Amino acid sequence: MQDLAGRTAVITGAASGIGLALTERFVAAGMTVVMADVEEETLAREATRLESDGASVLGVLTDVRDSDAVEALRDQALSVYGSVHLVCNNAGVAPGGPMADTTPADWRWAVDVNILGVAYGVTAFVPLMLEQGEGHIVNTASEAGLVTNPALGLYCATKHAVLGMSESLWRETHPQGVGVSVLCPNLVDTKIFESERNRTDGAEMSASAAATMAPLREIIGLMGIPTATVADRVHDAVVNDEFWVLTHELTLPAASRRFDDLHAGRNPSDPYEGLLEQP
Repeated sequence: MQDLAGRTAVITGAASGIGLALTERFVAAGMTVVMADVEEETLAREATRLESDGASVLGVLTDVRDSDAVEALRDQALSVYGSVHLVCNNAGVAPGGPMADTTPADWRWAVDVNILGVAYGVTAFVPLMLEQGEGHIVNTASEAGLVTNPALGLYCATKHAVLGMSESLWRETHPQGVGVSVLCPNLVDTKIFESERNRTDGAEMSASAAATMAPLREIIGLMGIPTATVADRVHDAVVNDEFWVLTHELTLPAASRRFDDLHAGRNPSDPYEGLLEQP
């Protein structure tokens, strides 16, 4: 997969945020991109914009919670372009608030998008890649897949699942020529903390969740790195066949705290203690 020109990528959550930046980066690398998203108007606007700039893209309205819809996405990509070489299972949501205040509906929403949405992408596209003897899967997890935070337990649980799924998948497919990467970014300048805009079950955000999300929305706007920086990192990971895709220097030392605690036989410590003050 070192030469991406002329190949086809499928990216979920492609109409905004990291997904849109991935689309733009892989278009710049010469790829055709199938853009999948649940936000119909935004998807149409961005696909039209990219097409007017000369990009070869196809927008496909897709709800990754629906396995049939993800399989239809695959079938449409194959029908139009003949093969798929790269899949970025990127669509995700970020609920917040104490776990004691979460509801079964909260868990269903987050699990359906963050875990099953990735799993459906794997089951739809990996057999195709194994059959053709090449390809690469990129699953978007989060630094929250490596490090836990209070009031983000539901989100952390789903992203830990994506990380475990991805590592096992790498062990299964890498010997057969299909690469796997897992993206674990810290704060990125996106609307991930506004993802309830796409929630369709009619549930309203609890007071504790709203209190959690408000400062996170402010922080991500102030401290989030550009999506293009993340997309560059993903591109390089695909070309260089790298599993771990980290975007922040503090991720590795923060994640290592867990294993330090294990070795010391102590209860979980603050993973960011002494790190956030660093430039």
